Amino acid sequence: MDDTQLMKGILEGCVLGIIEKGETYGYEILSELERVGFDDVGEGTLYPVLTRLDKKGLISCRKAKSPLGPIRKYYSITEVGSRHLASFKENYKKITDSAYKVLFQEESRNDKGGENL
Repeated sequence: MDDTQLMKGILEGCVLGIIEKGETYGYEILSELERVGFDDVGEGTLYPVLTRLDKKGLISCRKAKSPLGPIRKYYSITEVGSRHLASFKENYKKITDSAYKVLFQEESRNDKGGENL
């Protein structure tokens, strides 16, 4: 199965979740995503997500010189972004709980003494 569509659906929420912890920049976001297991997310995936979040008003972006010299874009979550993230978390939990029940917890009819499907 191609994981691209599945990943695309949750990546914005995960990026918002990282930014919610405090102002950060792209490389730190990529590092955190990789640390938790998102190995295939690169700059070509992350920066369009950040641009979409900024255009939607869910994050704000400021440019500043980094301690190492080059100018960086620093991202912060907005109030609207915090509300959006809370809604995302609620919806994500509901969907994943339901999917988990269907995929992993449902007993077969044979286990209940009924006939096999």
